[in-house]
Amino acid sequence: MKIPFLFSFPTGMCLLLIPGVFPVSCEGIIRGKEVPPHTRRYMALIEGLKVCAGALIKENWVLTAAHCDLKGNPRVILGAHSTSHKEKYDQVFSIKKAIPHPCFNPQTFEEDLQLLQLDGKATMTKAVGILRLPKTGDDVKPHTKCHVAGWGSTKKDACKISSALREANITVIDRKICNDAQHYNFNPVIDLSMICAGGRKGEDDSCEGDSGSPLICDNVFRGVTSFGKCGNPQKPGIYILLTKKYLNWIKKTIAGAI
Repeated sequence: MKIPFLFSFPTGMCLLLIPGVFPVSCEGIIRGKEVPPHTRRYMALIEGLKVCAGALIKENWVLTAAHCDLKGNPRVILGAHSTSHKEKYDQVFSIKKAIPHPCFNPQTFEEDLQLLQLDGKATMTKAVGILRLPKTGDDVKPHTKCHVAGWGSTKKDACKISSALREANITVIDRKICNDAQHYNFNPVIDLSMICAGGRKGEDDSCEGDSGSPLICDNVFRGVTSFGKCGNPQKPGIYILLTKKYLNWIKKTIAGAI
């Protein structure tokens, strides 16, 4: 008999329990390219009611997005490249505890972060490795080059996930532009805890199938994929910036769960 995993929320905090909806259908990496197998050793494939992604940040902890739906019997697969068949490097775990950020707001996507404690410790191999958290919570300047990977669909308005891990190169966009009338128009507000980034004319992008994927800028883990509208240059991808506040929450949460 399987023991259901636990959702854990710190007491006395601003928990907002409102059903959240990703503001797109079920698309994933648009355009981009397939990455060489097992070169993104930190990637975690999260299979629940829908597919999400995350980053392995400790042997038994994955960082992902709070809006990822973990109903049912979700599992985390490390070392995966293909989604169509089991691979010899796969390490499969159940989720012992899911800890969304206590102030996550599913309407504005503020604080869209979640920690998953695995039911065992990962073994470091040629296909599985840890992605180090940034040493500082510095902002990422506009025009910075970044990349994001995931298993989401490769076509707009398509619900079939990709059969292999893909990656898109994107560029950080000034928040003033993302908040203007031609883009998000402050609905929702792209604030200082978020990164706005996209590719050429919206052709390179991440979307729902890639929710929770790590955003890597100049070889540093800077953000977590949150929301956007796939391939739409007026609605570029939005990522939760790993600020000092969030880094402290991650460290304290992990320390408190041991």
